[in-house]
Amino acid sequence: MQTVFSSIQLRHAPVHEISDGQVKAAVETPSRAEAVLAQIRDRRFGSVVPPFEFGPRALRRVHSQSYISFLETFWERWTELGRDGEAFPFVWPIRSLRQEPLPDHVDGLLGRYSMDAGTPLGEFTFAAAKASADTALTAAQLVLEQGHPAAFGLCRPPGHHAGVDFYGGYCYLNNAAIAAQWLRDYGASRVAILDLDYHHGNGTQSIFYERSDVLFLSIHADPRQEYPFFLGHADETGEQAGTGFTRNWPLPYGTGWTGYEPALEEACRWLVVYRPDYLVVSLGLDCFEEDPIGGFRLTSEDFKRLGARLARLNVPTIFLMEGGYATATLGINCLNVLQSFEEARRELAA
Repeated sequence: MQTVFSSIQLRHAPVHEISDGQVKAAVETPSRAEAVLAQIRDRRFGSVVPPFEFGPRALRRVHSQSYISFLETFWERWTELGRDGEAFPFVWPIRSLRQEPLPDHVDGLLGRYSMDAGTPLGEFTFAAAKASADTALTAAQLVLEQGHPAAFGLCRPPGHHAGVDFYGGYCYLNNAAIAAQWLRDYGASRVAILDLDYHHGNGTQSIFYERSDVLFLSIHADPRQEYPFFLGHADETGEQAGTGFTRNWPLPYGTGWTGYEPALEEACRWLVVYRPDYLVVSLGLDCFEEDPIGGFRLTSEDFKRLGARLARLNVPTIFLMEGGYATATLGINCLNVLQSFEEARRELAA
């Protein structure tokens, strides 16, 4: 299995984040990608290739032009005000406040285009996010056009919390949605996205919520207890043409493999029924028992079971990195999924 990654993705290097009501050291840092790359090298798990640079159309198929323009021009507007540090929003257009017309001031735009106060914007954020999206697109291209049975996009920053016109949860461009839409645009009739991050992929769900050509399945922490709090309940199943094509399995804090596996099996049954041409896996590894911002109890061995189970679906698969913040073991857990997937796939083909 080939891995796609660009060193440009390392240029987004947050120092701080706001969480639990406090300014803390950032957890979504370049060290995450570096840990995975080290394991790929140590285990000799195939080649690492740079992404192709895709044009703006692929982004605009998912995100609004005004939002993309905001990300592209943000740093210039920020520094014009004499500011040079990481940016965080502090006001949002909620409930009785208006979203349009757009504010002229950058502080207003930060609130208009964000969903939380914990996701910093910096000088190289957009460049890294664009390279991360190109990484996802190149992984999809390896599978669709070059016939690879699977590929891994080492996407960093992650993407599944980003919506059509907002960022949050360390996510700026929705890599999984961009890849899924590209697959549809270039020949796939049906695409499925299986989101395995500890946190619900609210952005991905919202993008495809009214569509039947992209199935969205998510296993995650109960939003009554965990971020993003306001989406990811079991009764969210799609609307209009998308009715029945979204499925959520919110699980309680402390869930281990014995509680996780039945949800995974049910999600796999939905995939068998849907029969997608391609499967995009939002591979969040923050379900790990030692993750600093997760609350599930999956072990490193459980990630091997996860990879082997996905291989049995026998669907061309694009793995895209999402969360996972236990840096010391992140590479091990990631490669446990990917290597077990490869081994099980070869056994099935034998």
